[in-house]
Amino acid sequence: MINVILVDDQKIVREGIKMILSLDDEIKVVNEAENGKELVEFLKTNEYPDVILMDVRMPIMDGVQATKIVKENFKNIKVIILTTFNEDEYIFDGIKNGADGYILKDAGSEEIIKAIKTAYSGNILLNPEVATKIVRAYTAISSGKQTSSLLNEEKKKLEILTKRELEVAKLVAQGKSNKEICLELFITEGTVKNYLTKIFEKLELASRTELALLINQTNI
Repeated sequence: MINVILVDDQKIVREGIKMILSLDDEIKVVNEAENGKELVEFLKTNEYPDVILMDVRMPIMDGVQATKIVKENFKNIKVIILTTFNEDEYIFDGIKNGADGYILKDAGSEEIIKAIKTAYSGNILLNPEVATKIVRAYTAISSGKQTSSLLNEEKKKLEILTKRELEVAKLVAQGKSNKEICLELFITEGTVKNYLTKIFEKLELASRTELALLINQTNI
């Protein structure tokens, strides 16, 4: 059973997601919270969930700050950000704070369930549409700041990857899971995990989301 906590200040949103998740007998919503502070207090005194679905814009403590606290203290908990992508200022802070991925609030039931199961297995599902929107938002935010020299620096980082590591990185940027990558490259899933470990170490990245952002940003 995959235990999930929903964190959103809008009750109607929580109820809608709960209804969706109740359709799957492998997922159980163990608690809800209206803001990040409420979530953090719950985690101090209760059993940890496997996955947290976290809204970003909330009163008292927003999802970005809450994600930072969760990732610093409960590294095994997967955090999936719920976003409308009208919240650009939160998106990249969320990535830096260790968010494992993003789901659009209007995503279909199958996509939400699949994302939770994929995150639980350690392979966050980064939908290509989400990846594209993240890159577009980044471009808008960094307009006037992203010089050609900085872009060249980002591209240079990728030169330390082997040809196969770069292939794996590109597939991650396309939203592929580890299982999909191993089928496409005709290698084992364990080998994919080993490649990702090396890629993260070489590029000093913490998540698939950061890797996807880097690959899409450089347009290699």
